[in-house]
Amino acid sequence: MTESATPEFPLFLAGGGLIGAMMRCHDWSGSPLGHPDAWPPCLRSTVSLLLGSRFPMFAAFGPQLGFLYNDAYAEILGGKHPAALGGRFHDIWCEIWTDIAPLIEKAFAGEPTWSADMPLTMNRRGYDELTWFTFSYSPVRDEHGEVAGMFCACTETTGRVQAEAALRANGARLQFLDQLGKETARSTDADEILATTTRMVAEHLNLSNCAYADMDPDQNGFTIRGDWAAEGSPSIVGHYSLADFGRRAVEDLGAGRPLVINDNLAELAPEEAATFQAIGIAATICMPLVKDGHLTALMAIHDRVSRTWSDYDLALITEVTERSWAHIERVRAVAKLEALNATLEQRVEERTSKLVETEAVLRQSQKLEAVGQLTGGVAHDFNNLLTIIRSSVDFLRRPDLPDERKFRYLNAVTETVDRASKLTSQLLAFARRQTLKPETLDVGARLRAIGDLLDTVTGARIKVVTDLPDQPCFVEVDLSQFETALVNMAVNARDAMDGEGTLTLRLECCVPLPPIRGHAGAPGPFAAVSLGDTGCGIPSDLLSRVFEPFFTTKEVGKGTGLGLSQVFGFAKQSGGDVKVESVLGQGTTFTLYLPEVQPEASVVEHDVEAAEVDPGGAGQRVLVVEDNVEVGRFATQILEDLGYATTWAGNAEEALDKLGASGADFDVVFSDVVMPGMGGIELAKLLRRQLPHLPVVLASGYSHVLAQEGSHGFELLQKPYSADQVSRVLRRALARRHPRAASRAKG
Repeated sequence: MTESATPEFPLFLAGGGLIGAMMRCHDWSGSPLGHPDAWPPCLRSTVSLLLGSRFPMFAAFGPQLGFLYNDAYAEILGGKHPAALGGRFHDIWCEIWTDIAPLIEKAFAGEPTWSADMPLTMNRRGYDELTWFTFSYSPVRDEHGEVAGMFCACTETTGRVQAEAALRANGARLQFLDQLGKETARSTDADEILATTTRMVAEHLNLSNCAYADMDPDQNGFTIRGDWAAEGSPSIVGHYSLADFGRRAVEDLGAGRPLVINDNLAELAPEEAATFQAIGIAATICMPLVKDGHLTALMAIHDRVSRTWSDYDLALITEVTERSWAHIERVRAVAKLEALNATLEQRVEERTSKLVETEAVLRQSQKLEAVGQLTGGVAHDFNNLLTIIRSSVDFLRRPDLPDERKFRYLNAVTETVDRASKLTSQLLAFARRQTLKPETLDVGARLRAIGDLLDTVTGARIKVVTDLPDQPCFVEVDLSQFETALVNMAVNARDAMDGEGTLTLRLECCVPLPPIRGHAGAPGPFAAVSLGDTGCGIPSDLLSRVFEPFFTTKEVGKGTGLGLSQVFGFAKQSGGDVKVESVLGQGTTFTLYLPEVQPEASVVEHDVEAAEVDPGGAGQRVLVVEDNVEVGRFATQILEDLGYATTWAGNAEEALDKLGASGADFDVVFSDVVMPGMGGIELAKLLRRQLPHLPVVLASGYSHVLAQEGSHGFELLQKPYSADQVSRVLRRALARRHPRAASRAKG
């Protein structure tokens, strides 16, 4: 049951778990923030946001940085909670102030910051501990636009960073042991093996001394030999009695436990440390080698200066001792180990090769399935369109066809060609092979217009409910991509409801972008377009995967898993994001956030009736460059019917020949983009350099160069084009040409 604010507190303190309850009963008299009744709107909204989140968040507000946080952040505070509530940020985190002060200054200067895995030495539980955090500091502005505080969303990454460090240390240990094994395997002499081992261990751990010792037969003493000493360090070769090390050494070493001495011999009594001090040793690990219940050897690791032996040191020395001290048996062990490593590497390579091969087959299968479903759907749609065109043309061939029916069939052909062109554009945009065309549009008006399309997509048994505001709301997006994203979400909802239920299409304007999938939010304003269904819902363990390409829970043949990834890509490309919320058995809501923009002077309405073609030509000379014979003939006929004088060149090279050095015989060049040899873009660039006064218009049905690089500033006409489109683009190009060239065309 949701908590509510007590009567003396405002509603923004409602809920919020334990911290929310503490805030409602907190004594604010000693806080720099004052009573919540006096908090400004920006602080109230920030507190409401953090109290409603399960992600660790805090806010520092006002000149003294009054500190507020939520339940998730209370765990990070440790023993500083609950005293930190309403306190001063500096007093709470004084031990890390030097590290975070520059970031706070940036936030209060209006500059948001982002820090990943930042090390901070905190005192949260009565002792200093090294921690790591990933966090952002964002400025909070008041109603006048001034920075009044800052907001932080953070997560502690200490566990992961330490785990990664341990993994790196383990990797270094394994790498060293492998190198040690290879070095010692080159010799069959025990003394040489031991000398190599002590030298490599000392160098790896940066020690002043490292030695190997043989135990006396009666185990009362040992002889150090194979000693490695750094330059200037005393040699410790010689015979020593276990009594010199005291009772602890006898007990530990005899039982096979290492004798570990740190911090300048502080762990030994003064009389027991005398032997070490006599030879200038400040820290020691004596690692015993016990065989058949008897102490037979020691690995003596020494250092002249005080040091603390780490877990890494102990683990490394333990493994070196266990693996390295068996003389000729050691040589044989290394040989076996190398043989095993060789076999292991071979098996790993074979398994890796099989996994790569299997993964490639799986990916290919997924691609083929997706392509099969895509081409099947495209073939179905195009066959429907071609049926309309074919039937209309058959009727138009009849000599006795009345004018009214002739006009109807001509309109049907025109409208069908438009739908086919739109379908190919959507396919190219989906494949990121088309130059996108962002435009400013009233998203509410477009959602009203698309209602019929969603009805068609979802079917008669699904009720489509719209909840749209009266005021206009403008965004700048590629309309085709926007409509494709809505259709993809609607299809997903239809399948989740098994074809029956309610689909709610809702628009909210001027909303902030919330934090999504660990990414920080943004103040906006954003337009939030949501589609909510009453379907089966999505399990929580799958929510994070729904936008992955090719991921689908549908049966084979009922989905490629590409629809929602298109929605995700479109949202990101458009400067927004998409959020998914779902409850099993109740339904799912996808919300598309798109940045709002200011409306243009006039927003072009779509789907208006086409105006009559204005011929526009007055004898202007057009050089048509088209390698396809049928398209070339048709293009020249259209232009002549529009009043232009045309010359046709079958490729770019022929066009350059007809243009000559000055291009004086032509007023404009109308060229295809994709042609054998020199393409249309190359030709246009060349003419821009050599004949800058001569305008160039490009026409293309598809070009990967245009998709990747754009039109390079040239007029672009998408195929299939109409006579009206040709007329408009030529008039526009001729109107912008050089004045001298324009006057020459009139003359």
